[in-house]
Amino acid sequence: MNVRFADRRPEGPHALAIPLTAGKVDAARLAGLSGDDAAFVARAAAASKFEGEAGGIADLYAGDGRVLLVGLGDGDSDKAYEKAGGALAARVQTTEKVLVVDVSGIKASGARAAALAFGAVMRNWRYDVYRTRLKASQKPSLEEIVIVGAGEGADAAWASAKALADGVAFTKELVTEPANILYPESFVERCRKLEALGVEITVLDDKQMADLGMGALLGVAQGSRRPARLLVMRWKGADKEPVAFVGKGVTFDTGGISIKPAAGMEDMKWDMGGAGAVAGAMLALAGRKAKAHVIGVCGLVENMPDGNAQRPGDVVTSMSGQTIEVINTDAEGRLVLCDAITWVQRTHGVKTIVDLATLTGAMIVSLGNEYGGLFANDDALADMLLKAGEASGDKMWRFPLGDAYDKLIDSPIADMKNVGPRFGGSITAAQFIKRYVEDGVKWAHLDIAGMVWSGKAGPTWDKGATGFGVRILDRFVADNLEG
Repeated sequence: MNVRFADRRPEGPHALAIPLTAGKVDAARLAGLSGDDAAFVARAAAASKFEGEAGGIADLYAGDGRVLLVGLGDGDSDKAYEKAGGALAARVQTTEKVLVVDVSGIKASGARAAALAFGAVMRNWRYDVYRTRLKASQKPSLEEIVIVGAGEGADAAWASAKALADGVAFTKELVTEPANILYPESFVERCRKLEALGVEITVLDDKQMADLGMGALLGVAQGSRRPARLLVMRWKGADKEPVAFVGKGVTFDTGGISIKPAAGMEDMKWDMGGAGAVAGAMLALAGRKAKAHVIGVCGLVENMPDGNAQRPGDVVTSMSGQTIEVINTDAEGRLVLCDAITWVQRTHGVKTIVDLATLTGAMIVSLGNEYGGLFANDDALADMLLKAGEASGDKMWRFPLGDAYDKLIDSPIADMKNVGPRFGGSITAAQFIKRYVEDGVKWAHLDIAGMVWSGKAGPTWDKGATGFGVRILDRFVADNLEG
């Protein structure tokens, strides 16, 4: 969908949207409408009890066409504009070709106008690749949004916002694809397009990882005919010390020999949501030419239960040299992450690592689908990520770490087990990963199991993939690594 900014309403057929802050709607507030039309729309809005609540819409017809009033609430945040844009896109996605949004009456800044456009583009995203029987009335029709009367700087603000929207869309695409289409090798190929933006890509195959001693990651993959891959994406937008983002990329998770129940197993195509978020974030950073040095690492495997699959009770040796007793083959994500984290520390000498993973069902039990869980060995890094999450909308909640939890994963025959007892499962999973973080390295773990997929539509996503994780990483970089 195209977005452009203009000084006046374009010629030709279009729907007109007028954003309004909360309060009584009177004709004087309806920029872009003639006196009679404004009076009619004001009366109709009052009759429909529209009061400008954030994201609320009054859908009317006046004069020559369709008029939509969209609420901004108090209008005092980018989020309000973003929500308004998303609400508009959801309303006209399959009915209009051109939507004109007149913000002159509220004197929106360029940044706020760009936020509205961002929300609209995000919410308008759909993936209809495999839907061959859609009726004409069900197909997306919205091609362009024209924002009229935006303040100075709208185009520059939109350039940055568009890069972020492109990154989120890429993550949604990766998360949405079925596992017969997206697997370790094809995930890598999808990410090749980042090279055109200046991202340096390196790929390690299963033989190279075996030579490096990545027995934990490869143990997960050994039951699948799809070979594992370690995908490395490097964006050097500044001559600075690198920061690493590491993503769990289990492109399908049956649970292995510790097989999951059949009901709902189809959802496990999105168990690569952490790797998807890293890939989307790297696209966003490169797209807006972020002045930062970031290395994105995705451990890509498929967890299947064939005759060669890893068994409960097996002991594997990680790249770090630490040994792991595999109690449950469905606790596989941490086995992937530990070798990826060891590799990026030893290869690039990074001193700050943020990993993202759809790691534990226990996190969904704890937080539902409202927050991701955050664990960290450094308070300053944790605070940066919490603030980035709040500002971006990818909200996180911090959980504890400690020796008492760490003891729960000690093994009688190896250095550690890959699971602890039933309770505190998200914490013991984080403690497992922490054992692979070297001295002096700041590390945070984001357990986003409840956030990458939604059973209902939200402000900036439809039912399905949410793109969660991209925005927090982009905001973390913008607020703390650039400048």
